[in-house]
Amino acid sequence: MNVLITGSSGQIGTNLGLALMARGDRVLGIDKRENAWTNEIEMVNLDLTQASPDAMPNGKDFDIVVHLAANAKVFELVEHPERALDNITMLFNTLNYCRVNELPIIFSSSREVYGDIHRHVTEEAEADFVVAESPYSASKIAGEAMVYSFAQCYDLPFLVFRFSNVYGRYDNDLERMERVIPLFVERIAKEQPIVVFGKEKVLDFTYVDDCVAGVTAGIDALASRKVSGQTINLAFGGGNTLVDVVNIAALALGKEPNVTYEPSRVGEVTRYVADISRARELLGYEPQTPLSSGLIKCVNWNLQTRLK
Repeated sequence: MNVLITGSSGQIGTNLGLALMARGDRVLGIDKRENAWTNEIEMVNLDLTQASPDAMPNGKDFDIVVHLAANAKVFELVEHPERALDNITMLFNTLNYCRVNELPIIFSSSREVYGDIHRHVTEEAEADFVVAESPYSASKIAGEAMVYSFAQCYDLPFLVFRFSNVYGRYDNDLERMERVIPLFVERIAKEQPIVVFGKEKVLDFTYVDDCVAGVTAGIDALASRKVSGQTINLAFGGGNTLVDVVNIAALALGKEPNVTYEPSRVGEVTRYVADISRARELLGYEPQTPLSSGLIKCVNWNLQTRLK
């Protein structure tokens, strides 16, 4: 299969690209920055906020598009809301490319579309599109609406995946974007103080291999049209607190964490656990990696790369 991945230099894009290539697929990436982790993924350097269909690779060369490109840090987009608008523009330009070339698309949405919920488990129909908690969540809500509109007006085949706190390999590019798990791992390893924003926060942490397995199943199902027009939670399906993250990481590192606690920041979701029954039913998705083992893998990978 020939797969075009936008945002191919990011964590999910890198892991997905390498996994698809390992099974024999041809992958081309689009990103506005070079991949810091591998040069094995062929890529085109392109800013999707400026890209017309003519500026993008020949659509006849591909079977499917996976759109991962986004500014993804919630609090960062609270401080820089214009980056949320960039998310919408990048998706629109990619959707228009898919429309012109009659290509199916997978869109990476987020559990942020559910808002700051207080229910324990959330299934896809329960997303609250009335109140957006942050510019980032608004960009994903708008993105889903844009995908649905293109499907309605242009018969565009699609899947929407709502990801949740994906972590693992290629997720410690702290100079570019500060993510909570690699940040905690690095600071605990270096015996530096850390701040937990939201001691009671419960989130659904998804190890990257589980995420990639779900997306790959979605690629195959959508390309064959066995599954289309669906919005699917892609997560582990269980909740953990940030205190759990600190304790597991500290245990794996053999360090005593120097941690203080502050209230959750503006725009942040404080409780989310995904209902993954639709992913199981439609894609045969079965996540294999709870936080207790996934975070140990994550720590070991960090020790072998950034922290060695």
